[in-house]
Parts: sequence; C-alpha cells; structure tokens
Amino acid sequence: MIIGASSFAGSLSELSHEVRSVELYIPKLHVYNGRRLDRGVLTTILDELSTLDLMTSIHAPYSAESPTYPKDLRVDTSDMDTEDFRLMSESIELAASLGSRAVVLHPGRIHDGREASFENMVSNLKQLAVQAADLGVMLGLENKEGTDPTNLCCLAEELVAAVEAVNSDNLKITLDIGHANLTCGGDPGKLRTFVRTVSSHVIHMHMHDNGGKWTSTYDGDEHLAPGRGNVDYTVLKEIHNYRGIYNLEVFSMPDVRSGKATLMQCLGKD
Repeated sequence: MIIGASSFAGSLSELSHEVRSVELYIPKLHVYNGRRLDRGVLTTILDELSTLDLMTSIHAPYSAESPTYPKDLRVDTSDMDTEDFRLMSESIELAASLGSRAVVLHPGRIHDGREASFENMVSNLKQLAVQAADLGVMLGLENKEGTDPTNLCCLAEELVAAVEAVNSDNLKITLDIGHANLTCGGDPGKLRTFVRTVSSHVIHMHMHDNGGKWTSTYDGDEHLAPGRGNVDYTVLKEIHNYRGIYNLEVFSMPDVRSGKATLMQCLGKD
C-alpha cells in the first residue's frame, strides 16, 4: 500500500519519515514568478528530493477563486489558451523527468452551457494526453465537489464520460474521495455507488475528509484528516487490485500521521 501526502503538508524531509510518496503541488510550490517557471527554485527542490526515498506525483495548475491560490496559475481545462497549455506542459515534462506516478488535472468549469464546456474540455484534454503519451506520463482527471455548481465532472457518470471521450491510455481518473463524499451528500450508499462507477478507470487517489455537506468554508471541501469527517474509507475496497498512491491531501504533519493510521486500519493493509 503506497501512502503519500501533498507537499503543502510539511517539508520533504518530514514527509519522507511518514509516507512513501509526495505529490508536488505546483500552485503552492513557489516555483513560478507570475507565469514564468523559476528553474533555479525548482532545481533546489529537486536536489533535496533526490536525497530522499520518495516516489512522486504532480498536481498541475487548475482554476480556483480562492485568495490563497496564485491568480497567474489559474488554468481552466474547458477554456485554455496557448499560455495555459504551456503551463500544463511544464507539469507533464516535470513528471516525465521524475518518473512520477501521475499528473493530476482538474476538470473545467461551466461557461457557455454545460455541453459546450464539456466538449471544449475534452478537446483540450485530448491535446494534453497526446503529450503525456509521447513522454510516457499518466494523467489523472480528478472528480470535483458537487457543492460548487460551476464544476464539471462532479458526478461519476460525467467523469467516466470525459475519460472515455478522450479515449487515451494516458488519461484515466484520480478519485478524490472527499470531493465524492460532498457530491454524494455524505450518503455512504451513494458514495459506494460512485466508487464502483469509476473503479475501472482509477489510477490515483486523493484522501481527505469532510462532513458531506456545503459549508461557507470552501463549499464544504475542508480537507480534514481521514477519520475526522464522515467518509467510510472501507469503500475504497471496491477498487480491486489497486496499485497506485493513496495521497493524503491534508494540511499538516499531524493530519498526515492520523490520516495514514485511519487508512491502514480501514483498508487492512501494511
């Protein structure tokens, strides 16, 4: 069982003592000045990473309205221009150089109607998947939380439809169990159905918890440590023969440690 954690949870050194993988979270890694990649800063991070026994995954830029998210790194996969493609390409290239297990992509937002936005997103994802295939990189399209009505790919069926429309061996699904719990309203039966629906396409996972309902804080997407909300993590057993990373998307080392313990207990793995 490969448990990882996002780079914003702690230093690389701290994470290396607790987990087997780190997800390099590009928007908060401070490797960009505006939209220019600072290769000096990136090299410093990669030099430290090279001294540690950690696998990697990459979280590419995405669209967010949060004041803590760098506005220059906003990328909406349903509405991309040349500069957006360059930003995403740099994440894919980094993954190739590191041999990362996955590059996480967010689905797009709804602009001029759901159908048109979905079609634009699929077209853009096809282009990214071609580059990923050329470089031997796996992309994981993440399900978003249904508490934000502007998000595409909250429902399991729409997420699967997007992946099947792209039709690439190099684009599958990152299952975000916290987002799925919000989409399912905290209902364990609905969550189990969600997981079963996407299970055959899942190559990467995001682990965090919440109360399964909208709140004024991040639309309920609180990113609590597993065990602090109402997600039943035994539902992950519905994904048979999974060999990917269970990446903890939490904000502190204590949450990494407690979340790891919850996952190991619920999944009955070493």
